[in-house]
Amino acid sequence: MAIHDLVDLSVPLNERTQTYPGDPELRFLPHSTVQRDGFNLLAVHMGTQTGTHVDAPFHFEDDAPRLDELPLSRFVGPGVVADVTGLDARTPITRDHLADVLARTEPGTIVLLHTGWSRHFGTERYFDHPYLDADACRALLDAGVRTIGIDAINLDETPDDSHPGVGFPVHHLIAKAQGVICENLTNLAAVRSAAPTVSLLPIAFTGTDGAPVRAVAYEER
Repeated sequence: MAIHDLVDLSVPLNERTQTYPGDPELRFLPHSTVQRDGFNLLAVHMGTQTGTHVDAPFHFEDDAPRLDELPLSRFVGPGVVADVTGLDARTPITRDHLADVLARTEPGTIVLLHTGWSRHFGTERYFDHPYLDADACRALLDAGVRTIGIDAINLDETPDDSHPGVGFPVHHLIAKAQGVICENLTNLAAVRSAAPTVSLLPIAFTGTDGAPVRAVAYEER
């Protein structure tokens, strides 16, 4: 049996976890305690897009599959980490940046974009991340990729008053291809294998637009 190293790619979930502007904030509320009830139990309030999470196509397309309607193969498979570190704030990740990755992908490959932006998690700068442009997204989809992740809060540009953006073209393209997006990844620099197995298995929510995941990469040694 092969021995694997596990690399945790997930941000911790607590009441300080940064969320997308306007999303529900995470709250842990004591529901039961050992002193009063004989056991501890928390009530959890959060959004489906909190922390490291996946988007189902339904997140941006009403007639697209919801989370529980997707095959599990969308969430587990061979991975490729695309090193796009060093890009400036709000720089698009283009087809040229992904030339090496496109040469190594095949249908079912999970592509993880390593921007290095997770170092800004918890700060306002986190919202000024690099993002995947529509042409590069089409190239990945044409190569058979149906799952794309990023170590930032958004695979598209995150709009604000100074940067209205152009909508969410990449979300719509992936949704129409019945693909999956994973956001708020972290620790991608720790993945040493050129071909890790990636698991982005979500909580088994029914009928939702997405769910938190415990994202990990498996590396054989």
